[in-house]
Amino acid sequence: MFEREDLKEKARQAVDKKATYGEDINLDQFDRTFVSHKYLAEDEICALPEDEQKRLLMSGLDVTDQGRGGTYFQKDTTVIHCHSDEEGIQVMPVTEALKKHAWVKDYFWKLVPVDQDKYTASAYFELHDGYVIRALPGSRSVYPIQACLYLDKENLQQNVHNLIIAEEGAELHIITGCTTSPTMKRGIHVGISEFFIKKNAKLSFTMIHNWAEEMDVRPRSVAIVEEGGLFMNNYVCMKPVKSIQMYPTTYLSGDNATAMFYSIIVGSPGSKFDIGGRTYLKHRGCRSEIIQRAISNGGHIINRGHLIGDAPDIKAHLECKGLLLKGGIIDSIPQLEAHVEGVDMSHEAAVGKVAQEEIYYLMSRGLSEDQATSTIVRGFLNVDIKGLPPNLKTEIDRVIEASDRDSM
Repeated sequence: MFEREDLKEKARQAVDKKATYGEDINLDQFDRTFVSHKYLAEDEICALPEDEQKRLLMSGLDVTDQGRGGTYFQKDTTVIHCHSDEEGIQVMPVTEALKKHAWVKDYFWKLVPVDQDKYTASAYFELHDGYVIRALPGSRSVYPIQACLYLDKENLQQNVHNLIIAEEGAELHIITGCTTSPTMKRGIHVGISEFFIKKNAKLSFTMIHNWAEEMDVRPRSVAIVEEGGLFMNNYVCMKPVKSIQMYPTTYLSGDNATAMFYSIIVGSPGSKFDIGGRTYLKHRGCRSEIIQRAISNGGHIINRGHLIGDAPDIKAHLECKGLLLKGGIIDSIPQLEAHVEGVDMSHEAAVGKVAQEEIYYLMSRGLSEDQATSTIVRGFLNVDIKGLPPNLKTEIDRVIEASDRDSM
């Protein structure tokens, strides 16, 4: 495995370092040993038990591979399927890529600080795998690449490191799902993701979480967007989970670079979400938008957003909206930070409840009270995500609608 002494020393110093935000987790209580699984051909994936297929589909992975340009599928610590059907799009396990391709070392641990906290240190010392998805210069993915990180072994800590690279002028669409088997109850997922969007490249990255009720989740991700590049990051989590803490950071490092973040979260009783996003707008013409929708059914949700304007002629907007249905707590923490004249930055934050008069109106039109409430909630969750290819937008809408029926 690729190792650098400077990284190793930094990671060693951070093995007990707590995260800045979120509940601290004792990693010693989890199993980190490797779990061996058989590699599956495409027809064998289609033969998985029906209840497993349903869990996978709810996290965006279609075992039939229809409407997909490639697949990465990792079960526990083992890659059980990996392929690409799109010309110019590479899909590889990161451990294999580090051994075979010298260029991968130029991206590995380049953005996420290995000493950020105990979770990054653990991922460095005990890496299980993860994926490299790379769009070569000028290539365009017709269908989204699907990636799934799946946990089956009880009480496992899954450590992964993902590299996503859109080379100059490329267009890449990814839908990645994280989920557990129907029988698994408890575990922790630690995911390191580093995004590189080169000059005039476009990347849409959609993450769907469908965890077990006792899962703890600690993603760590950083992106860099070069001149004229576009990074669109969509996040959906509408199923029960114990705790999630993540605060992705994006650097817009060239003129007219753009980053768009959209998140849809439903917090179930006892769940704890500390979800955020931070963008540095460092050059003229940069644009960023962070749109968050959160519903609490008894969970505790913290929505953080931080926009930093470091150059004139930048435009940024932050919107955090929460809806309390059955108790719980929603904290919205928007933050704007301007360092120069000539910036255009705004934010909007609101937390409320379903208006009774809206329910009465819909009931007067023939809906039951439950149907009326569900209609209002679905409208609240309807975020207009601009620029998505139609098949990816359809997939997101399908997952939200199915999750809506189960969650509400």
